[in-house]
Amino acid sequence: MQFRNIARLSLIALATFLSAGCSMMPASGPQGDAVRASEAGSPESLPYALVKVTPDVEAVLASFSPRLSNQATRGFRADPTEIRFGVGDVVSVTIFEAAAGGLFIPLEAGVRPGNFVTIPNQNVDHNGFISVPYAGNIRAKGRTPVEVQQAIVDSLKNRAIEPQAVVTLIDQRTSLISVLGEVNSPARFPANAAGERILDAITRAGGPKGQGFDTWVMLERGGRRTTVPFGQLVYEPTNNIFVQPNDTIYVYREPQNFVAFGASGSQGQFNFDAWRISLAEGVAKAGGLNDSSADPASVFLYRGEMREVAERLGVDTRRFPGDVVPVIYNVNFRDPSGFFLATKFQMRAKDVVFISNASSVEAAKVMQFIRLVTATVNDPIVAAQNAVLLRTAIKTSP
Repeated sequence: MQFRNIARLSLIALATFLSAGCSMMPASGPQGDAVRASEAGSPESLPYALVKVTPDVEAVLASFSPRLSNQATRGFRADPTEIRFGVGDVVSVTIFEAAAGGLFIPLEAGVRPGNFVTIPNQNVDHNGFISVPYAGNIRAKGRTPVEVQQAIVDSLKNRAIEPQAVVTLIDQRTSLISVLGEVNSPARFPANAAGERILDAITRAGGPKGQGFDTWVMLERGGRRTTVPFGQLVYEPTNNIFVQPNDTIYVYREPQNFVAFGASGSQGQFNFDAWRISLAEGVAKAGGLNDSSADPASVFLYRGEMREVAERLGVDTRRFPGDVVPVIYNVNFRDPSGFFLATKFQMRAKDVVFISNASSVEAAKVMQFIRLVTATVNDPIVAAQNAVLLRTAIKTSP
């Protein structure tokens, strides 16, 4: 009777387990069907959007990759600008007259050679002016040499004989470019009037110290900042825009990495070791798909996307607060074309790759548990039966 009760309780526990489903079994993450079914979210969980990777999705993501050349309408002009005078710059002014007898050229022949006079070098004062005899204070701050020359001529044209002026920047102290951080020779140097690009400025500072694939470049201009990988400046020349006076370039190293979980060959954190890698390369770095447990149709990539990007992907963003929308991308490796999509899908730093177990693996776990339960129930019954048989054999023995 006691053994019968034990068996009954064991069968009740097994039935309870089966009714609870596979959620009680150990696993490294959700099933692929659970990821797809829970997209709508629940009051207890964080809502997310599930996006199937297609060529159109990859095109949208490529259009939103960080590029300095795309910042033209946001304060980051890509073309060079003229050098303008600032407070503290040292300026030279030379004035020419068409004939002797004017304001600057003596009437007596042979007194001095040439038909010009050079005014001693002077700094642009704190109010932004330089002083020119008979012309008074001429505003120089914020003006180009040509504009200052024209202002001098306009002030002298009614007093001098067909005056002309040449204004030269002797010592450039305000139109400077700063290059800081992980470069061999951090420096602050004058902007080149001919124009130079970001890589030119970094070269003038001795070049980056470390490997290019884990180097980032931040450009600060007019209170705005933008950051791109160093490799993007090298391999995509459109991003190597012209620097402008008073720009600050900060070079720093930050290894790009991602994490992989689930039914991959190995789990953990992996470095890109390149300035960018595709999803296919990322899965390969993690050891590929585990042939005995992975569901090829359930390869997921977790990432937070900006609201504008999510809207372009067709996500209804009204249910997501804030500027960042949690998005899970799904690639189907059962479909042969999925590998082509994975080679074009570019990963980003801090992405999370998860490969779900196949349904058969979870079913095998359940069957193994059932065998364990039945064996646990059966063992004491068999032991009791053996004890009864042994006792009977002892009693009946002569």
